[in-house]
Amino acid sequence: MNDDCIFCKIIKKDLPAKIVFEDKEFIVFCDKNPIAKLHLLLVTRTHIESLQNISNNDSEWLGRMISIIPKLAIDNGCKDGFRIVSNAGINSGQEVPHLHFHILGGRDLHRKML
Repeated sequence: MNDDCIFCKIIKKDLPAKIVFEDKEFIVFCDKNPIAKLHLLLVTRTHIESLQNISNNDSEWLGRMISIIPKLAIDNGCKDGFRIVSNAGINSGQEVPHLHFHILGGRDLHRKML
């Protein structure tokens, strides 16, 4: 955990968030400033800064992380499709240096890029 990280504070329940799923490895909550009808954040409980900081040794837990996304999207109303986004590093637009995936849906995202 990183005491300065907003996501770590949410994980520790030091900051409020609308949590929709959690297990021993991940937590999922609604984005405070959504850009789509559905905008969830899937976050690792372990503080990892971004996809730039993972290696081949991380493939097992990263696979588990990716595998829960379809059910999260469907259970939260995105039966017609969804988009996942993960920014990696400051030049990508990553605002919180903690590995996370944005799960977006609930509207036509076909021609809209983030």
